[in-house]
Amino acid sequence: MITPALSQPFITVEGTDFIRNGRPYHFLGANFWYGINLASQGAGGNRERLLRELDRLQAAGIHNLRIMGGSEGPDGSPWRMAPALQPAPGQYNEGLWEALDFLLAEMGKRDMAAVVCLSNFWPWSGGFAQYVSWAEGSDIPYPPPAEGGGWLPYMRYSARFYKDKTAMAAYFAHLEKVIGRVNSYTGIAYKEDPTIMAWQLANEPRGMFSSCKYRQWIRRSARFIKQLDPHHLVCIGSEGNTQLPTGNHFRKDHRIPEIDYTTVHIWIQNWQWYDPMEPERTYDKALEKAKNYIQRHLRWAEKLNKPMVLEEFGIARDYDSHSDTASTYWRDRYYRDMFDEVYQLARDSRALAGANFWAWGGEGRPREPRAIWRPGDDFIGDPPHEYQGWYSVYDKDTSTLEVIREYVGKIGAIVQRRL
Repeated sequence: MITPALSQPFITVEGTDFIRNGRPYHFLGANFWYGINLASQGAGGNRERLLRELDRLQAAGIHNLRIMGGSEGPDGSPWRMAPALQPAPGQYNEGLWEALDFLLAEMGKRDMAAVVCLSNFWPWSGGFAQYVSWAEGSDIPYPPPAEGGGWLPYMRYSARFYKDKTAMAAYFAHLEKVIGRVNSYTGIAYKEDPTIMAWQLANEPRGMFSSCKYRQWIRRSARFIKQLDPHHLVCIGSEGNTQLPTGNHFRKDHRIPEIDYTTVHIWIQNWQWYDPMEPERTYDKALEKAKNYIQRHLRWAEKLNKPMVLEEFGIARDYDSHSDTASTYWRDRYYRDMFDEVYQLARDSRALAGANFWAWGGEGRPREPRAIWRPGDDFIGDPPHEYQGWYSVYDKDTSTLEVIREYVGKIGAIVQRRL
């Protein structure tokens, strides 16, 4: 059996610091949500590619990966990572369980840390909407790219999860299943595996018009996880207080004692701060807004005395091209500016402890630029409901990788400076 993780201590929190191996832990990591499917020996999997991707990430100095530990719904469902780990309530694809075991075992070999996301507000992994659909027997009102789909009807539907006892029970059953699993490769129970940095309640959960129920769900879920597993950190997966009202409240959401650290996501194009067709006109103002967003949430995190992670941010290739050969001047500039903000704040002992860019595409490529993903296509950084090639960082994006390596080194050196 592979057991290197046994010699590694769990990542913990002391005030606004993460602690690993007795030292403050700062990181520059990546979103690698599709790792579970890539690790499969069945449909959609490519284990040899997975090993190459982990080696590439390790060579770039990236040792923190945000991965999915849950996906729900029939495999024929549209705009969905497939196959799903849980194709029906309480029924599991055993090949994907084994794939998650393999992914964590290989990450452990490389001294990588995993943030395991347990569900999703958005439809690309099933998530809350699928739990509601199962509970009610109702159809999911899919957002774009569904013809005639709207974001507000979908968000209202997904947020019904917080009030639905049957949907909630299925979610809690999944938490118990994941956290109680024993890795078939290492023999280590997930709840005892230091390769796992944190359990994340969901990807970008939004309270919408059920803020009180939403916070009750946060509190109940975090406490449930801590009862099952007192070793690992727990976080929400929150975007923070976005520019549109979403029923979220960063301070109230994160002040729950069982939530160990805070998170924010920043999307300058999606939030219409940045126009990739007019970068010279819009970039500087967008960057200023992004930095203000960080600073505003950072002050709240410090009042809560908890670390903060910028766990999602990205930008399109130049002039919104989705071709893998398009230039990345503005992306490289944005990555450098955002990484430098993280570095400067961490160096100054502020609460911003790490960042995960969105997202690693590696050697995968879209079927064609702007295609919508379908089973059989390469998994890349863009989820199945988004136009493929939008935010993916590829293995051949040399200039972007140079920026990443530079700031991996700078952020890694902070620990030595603080000792």
